[in-house]
Amino acid sequence: MNQLCYEAARAGNTAATEAVIESLRPRLVSMAKYYARCSQEDPDDLLQEAWLGLLEALKNLDVRIGCPEQYLIQRARWRLLDAIKHARVRRCTSLDSAGLEQWEEDTACDGAVETVLATAYVEQFTQELKSTQQAVLFCLLRGLTWRETGHALGCTSANIAYHVRQIRRHYEVWSNEVQLHTSAACPV
Repeated sequence: MNQLCYEAARAGNTAATEAVIESLRPRLVSMAKYYARCSQEDPDDLLQEAWLGLLEALKNLDVRIGCPEQYLIQRARWRLLDAIKHARVRRCTSLDSAGLEQWEEDTACDGAVETVLATAYVEQFTQELKSTQQAVLFCLLRGLTWRETGHALGCTSANIAYHVRQIRRHYEVWSNEVQLHTSAACPV
């Protein structure tokens, strides 16, 4: 496909846009199927996200820089991968509610004491984290996404993913220790 067609599509020519779409359709369908197999997501949902990424990128396309086809495919892939990431985040349980529910089931103390102890446990857990992990945890508990947290802290979402894994590992170890202490202190 020539650069004039990409320029016309960027300008809003529907015939040129359809030509660009038809030329890239096989690659996007193949990409959506591949990532659907890897992530156990619905291929049609991923294909839809890829199309959105491609059409959004078409508005900002500069045919003088690089290969327009590769730019559009790259943006479609990024949009598709963001959709996979957001789907996984939605399926994850929150760190504080999972541990608190388990703790409530395992203890036989009254409500006021439970609240005080839970607050103390959360504070103890967060104090054991490194300062960067604390900052990541507080941002995520405020409802920020990984990307927003990375932007707020001056790092990438990949760095945030690393810190979240470290926080989860630390939480698993810490919660096992807390369960041992509470079962010894409050036998049922």
